[in-house]
Amino acid sequence: MSSLPLSHDDYCAEIIARTDALRASLRGADLGATVPTCPDWTLRDLAVHVGGAHRWVGEIVRTRATEEVTDEQVPRFEPEGDDPDVLDAWLAEGAAETVRALREAGPDQEVWTWAWERSTGFWARRMAHETIVHHADATLAAKTDYEVPPALAADTIEEWLEIVAFARSMGDPEAAELTGAGRSIHLHATDVPDAEWLIEFGDDGFTWRRAHEKATVALRGPLTDIMLVFNRRLGADSDRVEVLGDAELLDFWLERASFG
Repeated sequence: MSSLPLSHDDYCAEIIARTDALRASLRGADLGATVPTCPDWTLRDLAVHVGGAHRWVGEIVRTRATEEVTDEQVPRFEPEGDDPDVLDAWLAEGAAETVRALREAGPDQEVWTWAWERSTGFWARRMAHETIVHHADATLAAKTDYEVPPALAADTIEEWLEIVAFARSMGDPEAAELTGAGRSIHLHATDVPDAEWLIEFGDDGFTWRRAHEKATVALRGPLTDIMLVFNRRLGADSDRVEVLGDAELLDFWLERASFG
């Protein structure tokens, strides 16, 4: 499997596809139910967060913003009222408008981002993975099925590693603790060839690469489940995955690999 990111069009298509899947999970569900992986949110809060993020990015891209856009500057940043049908239409419309803006701009337009790369391509990838992970949250709350294509699951892992490394470079106190020479984590997907990562700790941070090598601790299982554990959407103690070696090191990573 290639470690290169997907194309701009692929990410745009995934924003739509994953939003549609999220909407399907919401239909008939109790929107007041607590989201187990985001316990401060109800299912409706989660949906509004995702839809608001889409519209916020859409406004950044549409206006070619060079500075951060506030929520107040985003048209229809939140849906009106509590009607589930209104929420559904609002989600669909926001995703479609954002993808339209991303496709019109292409991947190389310079715009404001909070990250290491200031481009519309960054936002297409970020919103695809934002929606992928929060769709998982929604399925846990709504008790519906969850699937993600292997290439996207792998790229979600890659992007999260990049985000945690960026957080560390920006002085995030939790990510700053991800050091310790001589220790390593091996992620090993059992259902997709070559979907493996080796995360190696050093005195000044961590690095990663695609590799099949012995490590201090290994996390093994289906690629989607590896991705969900890595994004703290599935417990490392789940019977869907296997932890071999120093489980405390994996817990150390999961507790500190955060951003925001």
